Amino acid sequence: MKPQPLGLRPSVGLGDRIGLATPGHVRALRSTGSRLAPIFAQQSIREMERTGRSAGEVMDDATRGLNEAGWDEPFGADADHLKTTEHIDRCLPHGYTFFTIDPGDHIGAPVPWERLEDTPRDLVARLARPLELDDRALQPTAEELLEAAAVYGAAVAHVADLYRHLRDRAPAGGFELEVSVDETDARTTHAQHVYIADTLARLGVRWVSLAPRFAGSFEKGIDYIGDLGALAEDLTVHAAIARRLGPYKLSVHSGSDKFSAYPAIAEATGGVLHLKTAGTSYLEALRAVALHDRALMARIYAFARERFAEDRATYHLSAGEPDPAAPPDLDDPAARQVLHVTFGSVLASELGDELRERLRGDLAEPYADALEHHIGRHLAPFG
Repeated sequence: MKPQPLGLRPSVGLGDRIGLATPGHVRALRSTGSRLAPIFAQQSIREMERTGRSAGEVMDDATRGLNEAGWDEPFGADADHLKTTEHIDRCLPHGYTFFTIDPGDHIGAPVPWERLEDTPRDLVARLARPLELDDRALQPTAEELLEAAAVYGAAVAHVADLYRHLRDRAPAGGFELEVSVDETDARTTHAQHVYIADTLARLGVRWVSLAPRFAGSFEKGIDYIGDLGALAEDLTVHAAIARRLGPYKLSVHSGSDKFSAYPAIAEATGGVLHLKTAGTSYLEALRAVALHDRALMARIYAFARERFAEDRATYHLSAGEPDPAAPPDLDDPAARQVLHVTFGSVLASELGDELRERLRGDLAEPYADALEHHIGRHLAPFG
């Protein structure tokens, strides 16, 4: 019952903001016969702070759910979207095996050439040449490479610093590193992907997965927005780079509910991927409430609408606000995003206490059923 590194096995992160979703997640894995290796304890520092849970409590809740479900196969645990060494130290004592580094605060900062052990001239000489991929040659230009350094240089240096901190303190069982550069305004170009992978490797960083910002929009709680053909082409080249310069897994963040995109993701990656979900399991808890206690759902929805303007500040959303006269609709994109981004405010309130009490009691079975069906839809496209 201890998390372990999963290597290059295709995997899925099953975030649980309430601490009661693991039995339903196990049901989904079993009913679909999924070959995706699960990461059950997955929580970002932002989510821990907004829900008032510690890294140890997240791990304990997942372990309790696994015991309840009788799970006896390998699984991982993700200390997600870590930004500082303090964040790493918060999670290390509790058995996490998968550490997601988010250097987003350093993207676009001045390039620290000395820390990168590089110069503009050396960078261009090293990478401005054809890179043979599966069915094409990718040749970054000098201009593209210098732009990549300008965008990601400081971020990569920060990843290297945090990796060394983690490496020097990790227990003997080992750990896996994911690098996340998906939370940016612009997509990660293929030349930028090459720059990131090359620079990480030169600095001695070992990583198992990388989350670029793909073409189109991967917003919280709703399906993919964009041209599926363009996404398929973008994924194909990113996956080829990951095979050529790794191998390592492509990681798809905000992967919840991207049903229209899953076939393209599965085909492009050939299964060498990590799919990360989180907030959708919270929304399924609300679906169980909506079906069995409309009054409680109405109160949660009204409170969420009050909090939405403030809580949405750290998310990129486009669905807008739902009709104020309409009841909560868990299938409406606007309502889903209102409920998705206000999870912390709801769970920190008296409504959160009431919600957890119901989910531990008479709604435990409906919640597990909802998760089995909904998470199963996420797993099925990947075999």
